Amino acid sequence: MTVEQQSGHGGPARMAPRASGSGVPGTGGGVGRQVVTASEASRDLATQSLMEVIAERSNLNLAYERVKANGGAPGVDGMTVDDLKGWCRTHGTELIGQLLAGSYAPQPVRGKTIPKPGGGERQLGIPTVVDRLVQQAILQVLTRLMDPTFSDHSYGFRPCRSAHQAVCAGAAYVAEGRRIVVDIDLEKFFDRVNHDILMARLARHVSDKRLLRIVRRFLEAGMMTEGVCVRREEGTPQGGPLSPLLANLLLDDLDKELERRGHRFCRYADDCNIYVQSQAAGERVLASVTAFLEGKLKLRVNRAKSAVAPAWERKFLGYRLLAGGRLGLAPSSSDRMKDRLRRLTRRNRGRALEEVVGEINRFAAGWLGYFRHAECRNWLREVDGWLRQKLRCYRLKQAKRAKGIAGFLRSCGTPERIAWATAACSRGWWAKSHTPGAKYAMDLAWFDRLGLISLVRRHAALNQP
Repeated sequence: MTVEQQSGHGGPARMAPRASGSGVPGTGGGVGRQVVTASEASRDLATQSLMEVIAERSNLNLAYERVKANGGAPGVDGMTVDDLKGWCRTHGTELIGQLLAGSYAPQPVRGKTIPKPGGGERQLGIPTVVDRLVQQAILQVLTRLMDPTFSDHSYGFRPCRSAHQAVCAGAAYVAEGRRIVVDIDLEKFFDRVNHDILMARLARHVSDKRLLRIVRRFLEAGMMTEGVCVRREEGTPQGGPLSPLLANLLLDDLDKELERRGHRFCRYADDCNIYVQSQAAGERVLASVTAFLEGKLKLRVNRAKSAVAPAWERKFLGYRLLAGGRLGLAPSSSDRMKDRLRRLTRRNRGRALEEVVGEINRFAAGWLGYFRHAECRNWLREVDGWLRQKLRCYRLKQAKRAKGIAGFLRSCGTPERIAWATAACSRGWWAKSHTPGAKYAMDLAWFDRLGLISLVRRHAALNQP
């Protein structure tokens, strides 16, 4: 992407370093007069020109590369990520001018619902690729400015932080003896963010009125669903690059309040767990934190899903926190993993076995990478055997008739009599896959040659010191 700087605005402004010390301007310091420290004055001065930093060519080029790498579906205008480079060459100077003037106006987002793992639906809002470019450019600058001020107990969508760190921090609290967790579930958090409260939090960090206006427009951009554009007066729909940062900004008030009260907690986006030592203490914390969230931040706590319980009875980011700080798999995580493997090995898919194995390997590698800290060796060994059986069944069905089945088994070294016994089996495909002939032909070495990943071996390799 090549974006030329808008002429007539001079070179891009740089964010000035924050001044140290606590000096006070000579304002007289009378009673009732606001006292502004030197560092605050320096911050205000630096953040008054943030739009020049956002509109800088190098920042926009980096934003373009990240939007291109992330891919994604087109927005309401139908423009794809591949079309963005040509658009920027033609309209780049105009875009920079709109940003510097504070007149940039985003288009409506395209509404899309996807199923949630626990049931129900999640509302996504897909911005146009140009709006994603602008959001990404804003995100890059605001992250540098605001992320250092966020709580150390916040792990979601932040540089150099991960879900694994959040889970391990929670496990450490359980190991300390804080075995009761206050599991707070925010009801449709991204759909219910109060715009006025969020903008007030952003204004604590940003003095550039142009930037504040553009962010407000992004929040209020309508949502297009089935040809109808609906105005939004609350919420920051998931789907745009800026939404996670704005969510962290709003919930940083919760983090600071929990720190002020001395609680041990972990937060990943809108998933917050607080660790206490007794059920009674947990009930008190849940009541007081609910009052804070609903009173000050105007968020709604889902009382049906929030709970105070032993840590190992709840899940956190797909894990279970076991006694002694050990980590296990949440039942829902293991169920979803097997459901995915079932879908990949459906016998009516009509895909080559090698292609199916490739899909399994890609999914399993990502799944094991995320759940590598869970103690689940025995369960993985069972899944390995079950998966091999599914693939035996898949391969036998591909052979179709008895002659084809017998021929395939014999080609794998199965004695002719045993091969024909399997082929003549009048029971279903699953029963055929359990016969000695099928297991003899498709043994562990056969699956190794096919390239099938061994879940238990890969998990062990990931946990080697």
